Amino acid sequence: MSLVVAESITKDYRVGEVVVPALRGVSFAIDPASFVSFIGPSGSGKTTLLNLIGCLDAPTSGRMTVAGMDVGSLDRRQGAAFRGANIGFIFQDFNLLPVLTAYENIEYPLLMVRNVPPEERRRRVTELLEAVGMADQAGKRPDQLSGGQKQRVAVARALVAEPKVVLADEPTANLDSRTARTVIELMKTMRDQRRTTFIFSTHDQKLATEVEVLFRLEDGLLQSRRNGEE
Repeated sequence: MSLVVAESITKDYRVGEVVVPALRGVSFAIDPASFVSFIGPSGSGKTTLLNLIGCLDAPTSGRMTVAGMDVGSLDRRQGAAFRGANIGFIFQDFNLLPVLTAYENIEYPLLMVRNVPPEERRRRVTELLEAVGMADQAGKRPDQLSGGQKQRVAVARALVAEPKVVLADEPTANLDSRTARTVIELMKTMRDQRRTTFIFSTHDQKLATEVEVLFRLEDGLLQSRRNGEE
C-alpha cells in the first residue's frame, strides 16, 4: 500500500486580486521506504508539494493522503500532532538552534512533540549521533560545525522521532559536491536501516541521479516520472 498518495491536487495562492496556480491537477503515489525526488525549476511547485505532504498547507482541491490520513482535512492542532508523530524535516539552511549543542538539537523534537522518558531520549539521540558519525561532536554548537556536520545533525534530528516520512527541501544546496554526496549516502543508509521514506525537492542534478524515483515538475504540472532502473 502506498505511503503518500496525491489525487488531482491543485493549489492556488492569491496575490492581491490575482489568483496564482502553484499546482494544477497533480497525482502520484509513493511507496514505503522510497528514496524520491521532485525536480524542476524555481516556481515549478516542488516546495508547495512538500508543504502539502508535511501538513504545513492544505490543497485548494484534491486529496493528499499520508500514512492513510487525509492531511488536508486536519486543522492546525491536528496537523501539528500528525507531523510530530509521522514526519521529519531537513532544510537547506540546516535550521539548527544556535544556542543548543548537536546533542540538544537532535533531542529537541522529542521534548516538543511527545512525552518520551529521559532514558529513551538518551538512547535515541546517542544511537543517531553514532549512526551519522557525529558522536565525537555531540557537545558542539552549530557555529562550531562545518556545513556537512550541520546537515548530519539535521538528518539525525529528522529521524529521532522515528517518522514514516522525511521531507528535505533542497538538502544539498549549501554543500560542496563532495559533502553533498556524503550526505546523500548517509540518508540512503538511514533509509535502508530504518525503512523511512525520504522525499526531496531539488534542482540539483547530482541529487536527482541518486534517487530511485524522480518526478519532474514544470509550471505546477507533473511532466514525467522516472524509476531508477529505467
